[in-house]
Amino acid sequence: MTASAPTTASRAEPVPVPPRFVTGSIARHILVMTGTSAVGLMSIFFSDFTNIFFLGLVGDLQLLAAVGYASSIMFFLISGSVGMAMAVTALVAPALGARELPRARRLATHAIVFAGCASVVTVAATWLMLPLLLGWLGSGGRTLALAHDFLRIVLPSLPPLALGMCASAVLRSAGDPMRAMYITLTGAVVATALDAILILWLGLGIYGAALAAVASNICILGVGWWGLARVHGLLARPDWRAFTYDARLIARFAVPAVLANLATPAGGAYVTAAMAQLSDDAVAGWAVLGRIIPVAFGTIFSLSGSIGAIIGQNLGARAFDRVRATLNGGLMFAAAFSLIAWLVLALSAPLLIYLFNARGDAGGLIVFFCRWLAPLFAFFGTLFVCNAACNTLGRPHYATALSWGRATLGTVPFVTLGAHWGAEGALAGHMAGGIAFGLGAVLVVRSLIRRLERELGGVTWLREAPAGGN
Repeated sequence: MTASAPTTASRAEPVPVPPRFVTGSIARHILVMTGTSAVGLMSIFFSDFTNIFFLGLVGDLQLLAAVGYASSIMFFLISGSVGMAMAVTALVAPALGARELPRARRLATHAIVFAGCASVVTVAATWLMLPLLLGWLGSGGRTLALAHDFLRIVLPSLPPLALGMCASAVLRSAGDPMRAMYITLTGAVVATALDAILILWLGLGIYGAALAAVASNICILGVGWWGLARVHGLLARPDWRAFTYDARLIARFAVPAVLANLATPAGGAYVTAAMAQLSDDAVAGWAVLGRIIPVAFGTIFSLSGSIGAIIGQNLGARAFDRVRATLNGGLMFAAAFSLIAWLVLALSAPLLIYLFNARGDAGGLIVFFCRWLAPLFAFFGTLFVCNAACNTLGRPHYATALSWGRATLGTVPFVTLGAHWGAEGALAGHMAGGIAFGLGAVLVVRSLIRRLERELGGVTWLREAPAGGN
């Protein structure tokens, strides 16, 4: 049950509420957590689409190119924030499951401080290297200048975005998916509304898009901060004597999570390179699929971001039967939703070709994926769920190894071999390469759960910090 707003007298030390996920239907928890996360994620996709749409109405293709170059740089910075959010869930959810509110509050506070400091450092380094980075991406002339100006405006707002994402992770760990959804939903609504006003009505073009992104990121922080500090009381003053200990623990989870997040785009980059060796139509078809897949399978991406909180609380409560049930439920959900998405894609393939004006081999590649390869995305979903479980079960380096194994051994030889039969063969190789790693990930996680259950005291990596912790 979501905690109600405490009174002034109790706000400093809220009354602990029972962990939400250690009782009740596992299936219902998965559906609610995933559904609310999917709404927030889809709102972000929609906001990104409207941003590009409004800039496209201006009629200046260099604006779109500049945003494309800027987005490539921002992707890596935001991946760091996603990794931090995963680390927060892996640490805070078990503490809440064990009903240790002071420890959960301390870890949440220190993780947010850590995320803010890390984001400031990376943003500052990126700021200084902007011309070099944009040059590496191939931008030049007016496009480089526009991308540079866009990033100079948006970059200072990325630390607030990182803090807001961590706040969302804490709220999910506390079993409050609705307020976590409000964080991303608010940011998307603000960005979309301001894009329309600043880009079209005031005619600010790419500068309007940048200002809208800044306002959105600040709102994300504000909504997240309210939920943590005023509703759940999960923020406190940092205890600097305990912070050094917690920072090492947080880094132990955050660094592998960030590296794991970078594996998927790395594998996709190899597929792009392979398609480029075949034809421009192959690259175009693959690019269109890159827009279709996040929308069609967005719920599975949301599942991987939600299931960790459920596993974490039950791990903290030492309810290993429910940990297994959550893993099994997540795997079944990924498989079932993949089949549903396959049906929709197979029926809508002609419409997609029309909407994206995909001709020739590009259209053939889209049809081939929608009608024959889409169900294999279930193995991507399996890997995503298992990675989330590895993070929460205290073995984030397992997730890194599995993700990069999929992006290298599960991608390069399969795509290279498949490319001998053209673009469809390369794409089939990419999808087929994930089968072994998806199944292998399930075996790894099941073995990990059995091992943790046998160990006396459960997970030793959640031991208390030295004296001085809140």
